[in-house]
Amino acid sequence: MHPSQRITAKQIQDAQKYAPEKDANDRLACPMDQLLRLLMGPWTTYILWVLRNEGPTRFGALKRLVPGVSAKVLTERLRMLEQHGLVHRAYEATIPPQVTYSLAGRGEELNGVLQTLADIAIRWRREEDAEATAKAAE
Repeated sequence: MHPSQRITAKQIQDAQKYAPEKDANDRLACPMDQLLRLLMGPWTTYILWVLRNEGPTRFGALKRLVPGVSAKVLTERLRMLEQHGLVHRAYEATIPPQVTYSLAGRGEELNGVLQTLADIAIRWRREEDAEATAKAAE
């Protein structure tokens, strides 16, 4: 290793100053961390987006509206979202049983964020399409 590539004690101290802080429960102090980790799960934002746009939706319809998701994964994600207060599960003891999912209070709070993310995604997609078209025309 070249002497100029050695890490100094000052560099280590400086890096520690900017390391993520943790709260009393050893969680990262960034207030968004826990929420973003929750939303990063597979299919999570897609499920929330569908429920936001479709309103209360039965399981079978939800599975059709989220193409590619397995029944097992959809069930797992819905249970997790319900546990965290983002999704409400309504069960009717009919034959066959009817289970309907909708956004709960916390899920409704994400409407603005989901719309903003959708707007950004659409804009970026258009920009990328325009760039690809321009490159193809060259």
